[in-house]
Amino acid sequence: MKTIQEINQKIKEGKAQILTKDELLSLIDKKGRKKAYKEVDAVTTATFGPMCSSGIYFNTGHTKPRIKIGAGRATLDGVPCYTGFAAVDLLLGATSLPENDPRNNIYPGSFGFGGGHVIEKLVRGEDLLLEARAYGTDCYPRRELKTYINIKDLNEAVLFNIRNCYQNYNVAVNTSNKPIYTYMGILKPDLGNANFCSAGYLSPLLCDPRYKTVGIGTRIFLAGASGFVSWWGTQHNPSAERTDKDIPKKPAGTLAVIGDLKKMDSRFLVGTSMTGYGVTLSLGIGLPIPIIDEEVFDSVSVTDNDIFSQVVDYAKDYPQGQSRSLGQVSYAQLRSGKIRINKREVPTGSLSSLRKAKEIALILKDRITKGKFFLTEKVEDLPGLDSGYTFRPLKERSPK
Repeated sequence: MKTIQEINQKIKEGKAQILTKDELLSLIDKKGRKKAYKEVDAVTTATFGPMCSSGIYFNTGHTKPRIKIGAGRATLDGVPCYTGFAAVDLLLGATSLPENDPRNNIYPGSFGFGGGHVIEKLVRGEDLLLEARAYGTDCYPRRELKTYINIKDLNEAVLFNIRNCYQNYNVAVNTSNKPIYTYMGILKPDLGNANFCSAGYLSPLLCDPRYKTVGIGTRIFLAGASGFVSWWGTQHNPSAERTDKDIPKKPAGTLAVIGDLKKMDSRFLVGTSMTGYGVTLSLGIGLPIPIIDEEVFDSVSVTDNDIFSQVVDYAKDYPQGQSRSLGQVSYAQLRSGKIRINKREVPTGSLSSLRKAKEIALILKDRITKGKFFLTEKVEDLPGLDSGYTFRPLKERSPK
Protein backbone atom coordinates (compact mmCIF):
# COMPACT_ATOMS: atom_id res chain seq x y z
CA MET A 1 0.00 0.00 0.00
CA LYS A 2 1.06 3.59 -0.68
CA THR A 3 -0.08 6.97 0.57
CA ILE A 4 -0.68 10.03 -1.56
CA GLN A 5 2.04 11.80 0.43
CA GLU A 6 4.53 9.08 -0.53
CA ILE A 7 3.55 9.32 -4.19
CA ASN A 8 3.93 13.12 -4.11
CA GLN A 9 7.39 12.74 -2.57
CA LYS A 10 8.37 10.45 -5.45
CA ILE A 11 7.02 13.06 -7.88
CA LYS A 12 9.21 15.73 -6.24
CA GLU A 13 12.24 13.43 -6.55
CA GLY A 14 11.46 12.60 -10.17
CA LYS A 15 11.03 8.91 -9.32
CA ALA A 16 7.28 8.45 -9.68
CA GLN A 17 5.93 6.09 -12.32
CA ILE A 18 2.96 7.96 -13.81
CA LEU A 19 1.09 6.28 -16.66
CA THR A 20 -1.90 7.16 -18.80
CA LYS A 21 -4.70 4.63 -18.75
CA ASP A 22 -3.67 3.34 -22.18
CA GLU A 23 -0.08 2.90 -21.00
CA LEU A 24 -1.30 1.00 -17.94
CA LEU A 25 -3.28 -1.48 -20.05
CA SER A 26 -0.24 -2.01 -22.30
CA LEU A 27 1.96 -2.62 -19.25
CA ILE A 28 -0.49 -5.18 -17.86
CA ASP A 29 -0.51 -6.99 -21.23
CA LYS A 30 3.29 -6.97 -21.29
CA LYS A 31 4.21 -7.78 -17.69
CA GLY A 32 1.05 -9.07 -16.07
CA ARG A 33 -1.10 -7.64 -13.31
CA LYS A 34 1.17 -8.29 -10.31
CA LYS A 35 4.32 -6.72 -11.79
CA ALA A 36 2.37 -3.78 -13.17
CA TYR A 37 0.79 -3.12 -9.77
CA LYS A 38 4.21 -2.93 -8.11
CA GLU A 39 5.53 -0.47 -10.70
CA VAL A 40 2.74 2.11 -11.03
CA ASP A 41 2.21 5.09 -8.71
CA ALA A 42 -0.64 6.91 -10.46
CA VAL A 43 -2.77 6.63 -13.60
CA THR A 44 -4.25 9.54 -15.53
CA THR A 45 -7.84 9.26 -16.77
CA ALA A 46 -9.92 11.76 -18.73
CA THR A 47 -13.10 12.57 -20.61
CA PHE A 48 -14.21 15.18 -23.14
CA GLY A 49 -17.79 15.77 -24.15
CA PRO A 50 -20.94 17.90 -23.78
CA MET A 51 -21.63 18.83 -20.14
CA CYS A 52 -24.78 20.95 -19.96
CA SER A 53 -24.73 21.74 -16.23
CA SER A 54 -21.78 24.11 -16.62
CA GLY A 55 -21.42 27.84 -16.25
CA ILE A 56 -19.31 30.75 -15.08
CA TYR A 57 -19.51 33.52 -12.52
CA PHE A 58 -17.58 36.74 -12.92
CA ASN A 59 -17.13 40.17 -11.38
CA THR A 60 -16.85 43.17 -13.71
CA GLY A 61 -15.67 45.73 -11.20
CA HIS A 62 -17.61 48.91 -10.38
CA THR A 63 -18.49 51.59 -12.90
CA LYS A 64 -18.37 55.39 -12.47
CA PRO A 65 -20.98 56.23 -11.33
CA ARG A 66 -21.85 52.87 -9.82
CA ILE A 67 -24.59 50.61 -11.14
CA LYS A 68 -26.48 47.83 -9.35
CA ILE A 69 -26.79 45.16 -12.03
CA GLY A 70 -27.85 42.76 -9.28
CA ALA A 71 -31.63 42.26 -9.58
CA GLY A 72 -31.50 44.11 -12.89
CA ARG A 73 -31.05 42.69 -16.40
CA ALA A 74 -27.84 41.89 -18.23
CA THR A 75 -26.72 40.18 -21.42
CA LEU A 76 -23.28 39.18 -22.66
CA ASP A 77 -23.11 39.16 -26.47
CA GLY A 78 -26.91 39.05 -26.38
CA VAL A 79 -27.11 36.02 -24.08
CA PRO A 80 -28.86 36.58 -20.71
CA CYS A 81 -26.86 36.43 -17.49
CA TYR A 82 -28.33 35.78 -14.06
CA THR A 83 -28.17 38.94 -11.94
CA GLY A 84 -29.67 37.93 -8.60
CA PHE A 85 -26.50 38.52 -6.60
CA ALA A 86 -24.60 41.66 -5.62
CA ALA A 87 -24.09 44.76 -7.75
CA VAL A 88 -21.60 43.51 -10.34
CA ASP A 89 -21.49 39.72 -9.79
CA LEU A 90 -22.99 37.85 -12.75
CA LEU A 91 -23.63 34.22 -13.70
CA LEU A 92 -23.81 32.77 -17.20
CA GLY A 93 -25.01 29.23 -17.86
CA ALA A 94 -23.83 27.09 -20.76
CA THR A 95 -27.38 26.46 -22.04
CA SER A 96 -28.58 30.08 -21.89
CA LEU A 97 -30.08 31.35 -25.17
CA PRO A 98 -30.50 34.89 -26.57
CA GLU A 99 -33.69 36.56 -25.37
CA ASN A 100 -34.77 37.56 -28.87
CA ASP A 101 -34.17 34.09 -30.31
CA PRO A 102 -35.18 31.47 -27.75
CA ARG A 103 -35.78 28.57 -30.15
CA ASN A 104 -36.12 29.78 -33.75
CA ASN A 105 -32.48 29.21 -34.63
CA ILE A 106 -31.95 25.80 -33.08
CA TYR A 107 -34.44 23.72 -35.01
CA PRO A 108 -33.27 21.43 -37.84
CA GLY A 109 -31.15 23.17 -40.43
CA SER A 110 -29.52 25.70 -38.11
CA PHE A 111 -27.01 25.66 -35.29
CA GLY A 112 -27.80 28.31 -32.68
CA PHE A 113 -25.66 30.39 -30.35
CA GLY A 114 -25.75 30.62 -26.57
CA GLY A 115 -23.98 30.53 -23.26
CA GLY A 116 -21.47 27.82 -24.14
CA HIS A 117 -20.26 29.81 -27.15
CA VAL A 118 -19.98 33.01 -25.10
CA ILE A 119 -17.88 31.21 -22.47
CA GLU A 120 -15.58 29.88 -25.21
CA LYS A 121 -15.22 33.37 -26.73
CA LEU A 122 -14.35 34.77 -23.31
CA VAL A 123 -11.62 32.13 -22.83
CA ARG A 124 -10.30 32.90 -26.32
CA GLY A 125 -9.69 36.47 -25.16
CA GLU A 126 -12.29 38.10 -27.41
CA ASP A 127 -14.05 41.34 -26.50
CA LEU A 128 -17.70 40.72 -25.59
CA LEU A 129 -20.55 43.23 -25.40
CA LEU A 130 -22.02 43.62 -21.90
CA GLU A 131 -25.38 45.40 -21.74
CA ALA A 132 -27.19 46.03 -18.46
CA ARG A 133 -30.17 47.87 -17.07
CA ALA A 134 -30.80 48.67 -13.42
CA TYR A 135 -33.48 50.44 -11.42
CA GLY A 136 -31.11 52.89 -9.72
CA THR A 137 -30.61 53.56 -6.02
CA ASP A 138 -29.05 56.33 -3.95
CA CYS A 139 -25.78 54.42 -3.70
CA TYR A 140 -25.97 52.90 -7.21
CA PRO A 141 -27.55 55.67 -9.33
CA ARG A 142 -26.58 54.53 -12.82
CA ARG A 143 -29.37 52.84 -14.77
CA GLU A 144 -27.76 51.69 -18.03
CA LEU A 145 -24.44 50.20 -19.12
CA LYS A 146 -23.16 49.26 -22.56
CA THR A 147 -19.51 48.33 -22.81
CA TYR A 148 -17.09 45.75 -24.16
CA ILE A 149 -15.39 43.53 -21.60
CA ASN A 150 -12.44 41.17 -21.86
CA ILE A 151 -11.47 38.31 -19.57
CA LYS A 152 -8.15 39.96 -18.71
CA ASP A 153 -10.04 42.98 -17.31
CA LEU A 154 -12.40 41.00 -15.05
CA ASN A 155 -11.60 40.78 -11.35
CA GLU A 156 -12.68 37.15 -11.14
CA ALA A 157 -13.86 34.75 -13.83
CA VAL A 158 -14.57 31.26 -12.54
CA LEU A 159 -15.88 28.11 -14.20
CA PHE A 160 -18.26 26.49 -11.73
CA ASN A 161 -20.10 23.41 -12.98
CA ILE A 162 -22.75 21.72 -10.87
CA ARG A 163 -22.87 18.41 -12.77
CA ASN A 164 -19.96 17.09 -14.83
CA CYS A 165 -18.11 13.86 -15.48
CA TYR A 166 -21.10 11.48 -15.43
CA GLN A 167 -20.26 7.98 -14.27
CA ASN A 168 -21.70 6.12 -17.29
CA TYR A 169 -24.72 7.18 -19.33
CA ASN A 170 -27.52 5.92 -21.58
CA VAL A 171 -27.24 4.74 -25.15
CA ALA A 172 -29.94 6.72 -26.99
CA VAL A 173 -32.11 5.30 -29.79
CA ASN A 174 -35.36 6.22 -31.52
CA THR A 175 -38.05 3.60 -32.29
CA SER A 176 -40.54 6.10 -33.76
CA ASN A 177 -41.10 6.73 -37.45
CA LYS A 178 -39.63 10.26 -37.49
CA PRO A 179 -36.29 11.79 -36.47
CA ILE A 180 -36.08 13.32 -33.00
CA TYR A 181 -33.76 16.06 -31.79
CA THR A 182 -32.26 15.52 -28.34
CA TYR A 183 -29.31 16.42 -26.13
CA MET A 184 -27.92 13.08 -27.31
CA GLY A 185 -27.92 14.39 -30.87
CA ILE A 186 -30.19 13.64 -33.82
CA LEU A 187 -31.71 10.18 -33.49
CA LYS A 188 -32.82 8.68 -36.77
CA PRO A 189 -36.22 6.93 -37.03
CA ASP A 190 -36.79 3.20 -36.76
CA LEU A 191 -33.53 2.48 -34.86
CA GLY A 192 -31.48 4.26 -37.52
CA ASN A 193 -28.60 4.98 -35.11
CA ALA A 194 -27.51 4.67 -31.48
CA ASN A 195 -25.65 7.53 -29.78
CA PHE A 196 -23.58 7.31 -26.61
CA CYS A 197 -21.54 9.82 -24.64
CA SER A 198 -18.69 8.54 -22.48
CA ALA A 199 -14.97 7.90 -22.67
CA GLY A 200 -15.69 4.39 -21.36
CA TYR A 201 -12.56 2.72 -20.00
CA LEU A 202 -10.81 6.13 -19.82
CA SER A 203 -13.64 7.93 -17.99
CA PRO A 204 -12.54 9.05 -14.49
CA LEU A 205 -15.43 7.80 -12.35
CA LEU A 206 -15.56 4.48 -14.20
CA CYS A 207 -11.91 4.01 -13.19
CA ASP A 208 -12.71 4.71 -9.52
CA PRO A 209 -16.26 3.36 -9.24
CA ARG A 210 -16.29 3.31 -5.42
CA TYR A 211 -14.88 6.88 -5.12
CA LYS A 212 -11.92 5.63 -3.07
CA THR A 213 -9.50 8.30 -4.27
CA VAL A 214 -11.77 11.02 -5.67
CA GLY A 215 -13.80 13.26 -3.38
CA ILE A 216 -14.34 16.84 -2.30
CA GLY A 217 -11.03 18.69 -2.62
CA THR A 218 -9.50 16.43 -5.28
CA ARG A 219 -7.33 18.40 -7.74
CA ILE A 220 -8.23 17.80 -11.39
CA PHE A 221 -7.38 18.95 -14.90
CA LEU A 222 -10.24 21.29 -15.84
CA ALA A 223 -10.27 22.60 -19.41
CA GLY A 224 -6.50 23.11 -19.41
CA ALA A 225 -6.22 24.55 -15.90
CA SER A 226 -5.94 23.00 -12.46
CA GLY A 227 -9.37 22.77 -10.86
CA PHE A 228 -10.98 21.00 -7.95
CA VAL A 229 -13.92 18.77 -7.10
CA SER A 230 -16.05 21.16 -5.03
CA TRP A 231 -18.93 18.82 -4.16
CA TRP A 232 -20.78 15.86 -5.57
CA GLY A 233 -22.75 16.84 -8.65
CA THR A 234 -26.49 17.19 -8.99
CA GLN A 235 -28.32 13.96 -9.83
CA HIS A 236 -25.54 12.02 -8.09
CA ASN A 237 -26.88 8.47 -7.88
CA PRO A 238 -24.34 6.00 -6.45
CA SER A 239 -27.07 3.41 -5.85
CA ALA A 240 -27.57 2.82 -9.60
CA GLU A 241 -27.49 -0.85 -10.67
CA ARG A 242 -23.94 -2.20 -10.93
CA THR A 243 -22.01 -5.18 -12.29
CA ASP A 244 -20.23 -7.68 -10.05
CA LYS A 245 -17.17 -5.39 -10.34
CA ASP A 246 -19.20 -2.47 -8.91
CA ILE A 247 -19.25 -0.68 -12.28
CA PRO A 248 -22.55 1.19 -12.79
CA LYS A 249 -24.73 0.03 -15.67
CA LYS A 250 -26.73 3.25 -15.63
CA PRO A 251 -26.05 6.96 -15.00
CA ALA A 252 -24.59 7.07 -11.48
CA GLY A 253 -22.09 9.40 -9.78
CA THR A 254 -21.41 13.00 -10.83
CA LEU A 255 -19.00 15.76 -9.81
CA ALA A 256 -19.36 19.48 -9.17
CA VAL A 257 -16.12 21.16 -10.21
CA ILE A 258 -14.54 24.61 -10.05
CA GLY A 259 -11.52 26.35 -11.57
CA ASP A 260 -10.01 29.64 -12.75
CA LEU A 261 -11.47 30.47 -16.17
CA LYS A 262 -8.58 32.84 -16.86
CA LYS A 263 -6.14 29.91 -16.96
CA MET A 264 -8.21 27.68 -19.24
CA ASP A 265 -7.61 26.67 -22.85
CA SER A 266 -10.33 26.90 -25.48
CA ARG A 267 -9.08 23.61 -27.00
CA PHE A 268 -10.74 21.91 -24.02
CA LEU A 269 -13.75 24.21 -23.60
CA VAL A 270 -15.94 24.46 -26.70
CA GLY A 271 -19.39 25.97 -27.22
CA THR A 272 -21.57 23.33 -28.86
CA SER A 273 -24.94 23.43 -30.65
CA MET A 274 -27.32 20.49 -30.58
CA THR A 275 -29.62 20.83 -33.57
CA GLY A 276 -33.27 20.99 -32.51
CA TYR A 277 -32.37 20.98 -28.83
CA GLY A 278 -30.19 23.91 -27.81
CA VAL A 279 -26.64 24.76 -26.83
CA THR A 280 -24.17 23.36 -24.35
CA LEU A 281 -20.49 23.34 -23.48
CA SER A 282 -18.13 20.52 -24.44
CA LEU A 283 -15.54 20.21 -21.73
CA GLY A 284 -12.33 18.31 -20.96
CA ILE A 285 -11.68 16.89 -17.49
CA GLY A 286 -8.68 14.85 -16.37
CA LEU A 287 -8.34 12.97 -13.09
CA PRO A 288 -5.19 11.34 -11.71
CA ILE A 289 -5.86 8.17 -9.73
CA PRO A 290 -3.19 7.35 -7.12
CA ILE A 291 -2.56 3.61 -6.86
CA ILE A 292 -2.86 3.36 -3.09
CA ASP A 293 -3.83 -0.34 -2.96
CA GLU A 294 -4.75 -3.35 -5.08
CA GLU A 295 -8.45 -2.58 -5.04
CA VAL A 296 -7.82 0.80 -6.69
CA PHE A 297 -5.44 -0.84 -9.16
CA ASP A 298 -8.06 -3.42 -10.14
CA SER A 299 -10.68 -0.69 -10.60
CA VAL A 300 -8.47 1.51 -12.77
CA SER A 301 -7.57 -1.51 -14.93
CA VAL A 302 -11.14 -1.82 -16.22
CA THR A 303 -11.58 -2.17 -20.00
CA ASP A 304 -14.45 -1.42 -22.38
CA ASN A 305 -15.35 -5.11 -22.25
CA ASP A 306 -16.18 -4.70 -18.54
CA ILE A 307 -18.40 -1.61 -18.85
CA PHE A 308 -22.05 -1.86 -19.89
CA SER A 309 -24.71 0.74 -20.62
CA GLN A 310 -28.47 0.63 -21.08
CA VAL A 311 -30.13 1.22 -24.45
CA VAL A 312 -33.00 3.68 -23.94
CA ASP A 313 -35.74 4.74 -26.39
CA TYR A 314 -35.72 8.56 -26.43
CA ALA A 315 -38.90 8.68 -28.52
CA LYS A 316 -41.17 6.85 -26.06
CA ASP A 317 -39.64 5.84 -22.75
CA TYR A 318 -37.26 8.70 -21.95
CA PRO A 319 -39.68 11.63 -22.39
CA GLN A 320 -42.20 9.83 -20.18
CA GLY A 321 -39.65 9.59 -17.39
CA GLN A 322 -39.43 5.79 -17.53
CA SER A 323 -35.98 5.22 -19.09
CA ARG A 324 -36.83 1.56 -19.60
CA SER A 325 -34.02 -0.45 -21.11
CA LEU A 326 -34.13 -2.14 -24.50
CA GLY A 327 -31.12 -4.15 -23.41
CA GLN A 328 -27.54 -3.50 -22.43
CA VAL A 329 -24.34 -3.33 -24.47
CA SER A 330 -20.66 -3.08 -23.63
CA TYR A 331 -18.51 -0.12 -24.61
CA ALA A 332 -16.41 -2.52 -26.65
CA GLN A 333 -19.53 -3.21 -28.72
CA LEU A 334 -20.31 0.50 -28.97
CA ARG A 335 -16.76 1.28 -30.12
CA SER A 336 -17.00 -1.41 -32.81
CA GLY A 337 -19.40 0.86 -34.72
CA LYS A 338 -22.52 -1.27 -34.48
CA ILE A 339 -24.72 -3.05 -31.93
CA ARG A 340 -27.72 -5.34 -32.14
CA ILE A 341 -31.11 -4.17 -30.87
CA ASN A 342 -34.29 -6.20 -31.34
CA LYS A 343 -32.36 -8.47 -33.72
CA ARG A 344 -31.35 -5.49 -35.85
CA GLU A 345 -27.87 -4.15 -36.53
CA VAL A 346 -27.70 -0.48 -35.53
CA PRO A 347 -24.76 1.88 -36.25
CA THR A 348 -23.30 3.68 -33.23
CA GLY A 349 -21.84 7.15 -32.77
CA SER A 350 -20.14 8.93 -29.87
CA LEU A 351 -20.82 12.49 -28.72
CA SER A 352 -17.66 12.44 -26.62
CA SER A 353 -14.19 12.60 -28.12
CA LEU A 354 -11.91 9.71 -27.13
CA ARG A 355 -9.03 11.37 -29.00
CA LYS A 356 -9.38 14.53 -26.91
CA ALA A 357 -9.67 12.48 -23.73
CA LYS A 358 -6.43 10.65 -24.56
CA GLU A 359 -4.73 13.99 -25.22
CA ILE A 360 -5.84 15.27 -21.80
CA ALA A 361 -4.60 12.12 -20.05
CA LEU A 362 -1.21 12.58 -21.71
CA ILE A 363 -0.98 16.29 -20.81
CA LEU A 364 -1.90 15.53 -17.21
CA LYS A 365 0.74 12.79 -17.03
CA ASP A 366 3.34 15.23 -18.33
CA ARG A 367 2.44 17.89 -15.75
CA ILE A 368 2.63 15.40 -12.89
CA THR A 369 5.91 13.92 -14.10
CA LYS A 370 7.45 17.41 -14.31
CA GLY A 371 6.29 18.31 -10.80
CA LYS A 372 3.78 20.90 -12.02
CA PHE A 373 0.75 19.03 -10.68
CA PHE A 374 0.59 17.15 -7.39
CA LEU A 375 -2.02 14.71 -6.13
CA THR A 376 -4.37 15.71 -3.33
CA GLU A 377 -6.05 13.97 -0.43
CA LYS A 378 -9.81 14.38 -0.56
CA VAL A 379 -11.16 16.30 2.42
CA GLU A 380 -14.57 14.61 2.35
CA ASP A 381 -15.98 11.47 0.74
CA LEU A 382 -18.59 11.56 -1.99
CA PRO A 383 -21.82 9.77 -1.06
CA GLY A 384 -21.05 6.16 -1.94
CA LEU A 385 -22.75 2.85 -2.54
CA ASP A 386 -23.78 2.33 1.08
CA SER A 387 -24.71 5.94 1.86
CA GLY A 388 -28.37 5.58 0.92
CA TYR A 389 -27.99 8.63 -1.31
CA THR A 390 -30.31 8.29 -4.32
CA PHE A 391 -31.43 10.63 -7.08
CA ARG A 392 -35.22 11.00 -6.99
CA PRO A 393 -37.65 12.32 -9.60
CA LEU A 394 -39.75 15.38 -8.83
CA LYS A 395 -42.69 14.71 -6.55
CA GLU A 396 -45.37 16.75 -8.26
CA ARG A 397 -48.15 18.23 -6.12
CA SER A 398 -51.09 20.16 -7.48
CA PRO A 399 -51.49 23.71 -6.15
CA LYS A 400 -54.54 24.21 -3.96
